[in-house]
Amino acid sequence: MNITAFTVEKINDTFGILTGDRFEFMLELAKDEEDELFQDGDVSIKALYKVEDGEEQLMKYDLIKSSDGQVLSFELEDEEIEAVKSFCSEHWQEAQED
Repeated sequence: MNITAFTVEKINDTFGILTGDRFEFMLELAKDEEDELFQDGDVSIKALYKVEDGEEQLMKYDLIKSSDGQVLSFELEDEEIEAVKSFCSEHWQEAQED
Protein backbone atom coordinates (compact mmCIF):
# COMPACT_ATOMS: atom_id res chain seq x y z
CA MET A 1 0.00 0.00 0.00
CA ASN A 2 1.39 3.37 -1.04
CA ILE A 3 -0.12 6.55 0.42
CA THR A 4 0.29 9.36 -2.10
CA ALA A 5 -1.40 12.25 -0.26
CA PHE A 6 -3.28 12.90 2.95
CA THR A 7 -5.18 15.37 5.07
CA VAL A 8 -5.54 15.29 8.84
CA GLU A 9 -7.87 17.29 11.05
CA LYS A 10 -8.30 17.32 14.79
CA ILE A 11 -11.91 16.58 15.76
CA ASN A 12 -13.13 19.18 18.23
CA ASP A 13 -15.30 17.84 21.05
CA THR A 14 -17.28 20.96 21.95
CA PHE A 15 -19.23 19.13 24.67
CA GLY A 16 -16.21 17.52 26.36
CA ILE A 17 -17.72 14.05 26.18
CA LEU A 18 -14.80 12.23 24.54
CA THR A 19 -11.53 11.51 26.28
CA GLY A 20 -8.24 12.12 24.53
CA ASP A 21 -7.75 13.75 21.14
CA ARG A 22 -9.21 12.35 17.94
CA PHE A 23 -7.98 12.94 14.43
CA GLU A 24 -9.62 12.23 11.09
CA PHE A 25 -7.31 11.21 8.27
CA MET A 26 -8.11 11.00 4.57
CA LEU A 27 -5.42 8.92 2.88
CA GLU A 28 -5.17 8.75 -0.90
CA LEU A 29 -3.75 5.48 -2.18
CA ALA A 30 -1.68 4.82 -5.27
CA LYS A 31 -3.63 2.71 -7.71
CA ASP A 32 -2.54 -0.91 -8.09
CA GLU A 33 -4.05 -2.31 -11.28
CA GLU A 34 -3.66 -5.89 -10.00
CA ASP A 35 -5.49 -5.25 -6.71
CA GLU A 36 -9.22 -6.06 -6.85
CA LEU A 37 -9.84 -3.14 -4.50
CA PHE A 38 -9.12 -0.73 -7.37
CA GLN A 39 -11.36 -2.36 -9.99
CA ASP A 40 -13.87 0.49 -9.83
CA GLY A 41 -11.39 3.37 -9.66
CA ASP A 42 -9.35 5.19 -7.06
CA VAL A 43 -9.71 4.39 -3.37
CA SER A 44 -9.05 6.45 -0.25
CA ILE A 45 -8.99 5.50 3.41
CA LYS A 46 -10.89 7.53 6.00
CA ALA A 47 -9.33 6.77 9.39
CA LEU A 48 -10.21 7.84 12.93
CA TYR A 49 -7.16 7.96 15.19
CA LYS A 50 -7.10 8.52 18.98
CA VAL A 51 -4.30 9.87 21.16
CA GLU A 52 -4.75 9.79 24.94
CA ASP A 53 -2.20 9.78 27.78
CA GLY A 54 0.63 8.67 25.48
CA GLU A 55 -1.45 5.83 24.04
CA GLU A 56 -2.33 5.85 20.34
CA GLN A 57 -5.05 3.80 18.65
CA LEU A 58 -6.54 3.39 15.19
CA MET A 59 -10.19 3.38 16.18
CA LYS A 60 -11.87 2.88 12.81
CA TYR A 61 -11.21 3.04 9.10
CA ASP A 62 -13.34 2.94 5.98
CA LEU A 63 -12.28 2.34 2.40
CA ILE A 64 -13.92 5.00 0.25
CA LYS A 65 -14.42 4.98 -3.52
CA SER A 66 -12.95 8.35 -4.48
CA SER A 67 -15.29 9.03 -7.40
CA ASP A 68 -18.54 9.03 -5.42
CA GLY A 69 -17.67 8.65 -1.72
CA GLN A 70 -19.22 5.18 -1.47
CA VAL A 71 -17.96 3.11 1.46
CA LEU A 72 -16.54 -0.18 0.18
CA SER A 73 -17.07 -3.50 1.96
CA PHE A 74 -13.43 -4.57 1.69
CA GLU A 75 -11.22 -5.04 4.76
CA LEU A 76 -7.53 -4.26 4.89
CA GLU A 77 -5.04 -7.04 5.56
CA ASP A 78 -3.21 -7.03 8.91
CA GLU A 79 0.00 -5.57 7.47
CA GLU A 80 -2.00 -2.84 5.70
CA ILE A 81 -3.75 -1.94 8.97
CA GLU A 82 -0.35 -1.71 10.63
CA ALA A 83 0.85 0.58 7.82
CA VAL A 84 -2.16 2.88 8.36
CA LYS A 85 -1.54 2.92 12.14
CA SER A 86 2.13 3.74 11.59
CA PHE A 87 1.30 6.52 9.12
CA CYS A 88 -1.24 8.08 11.48
CA SER A 89 1.22 7.85 14.38
CA GLU A 90 3.82 9.72 12.34
CA HIS A 91 1.45 12.46 11.11
CA TRP A 92 -1.28 13.24 13.67
CA GLN A 93 0.77 16.15 15.03
CA GLU A 94 0.31 17.90 11.68
CA ALA A 95 -3.40 18.49 12.35
CA GLN A 96 -4.47 22.11 12.17
CA GLU A 97 -6.37 23.36 15.18
CA ASP A 98 -8.90 26.14 14.68
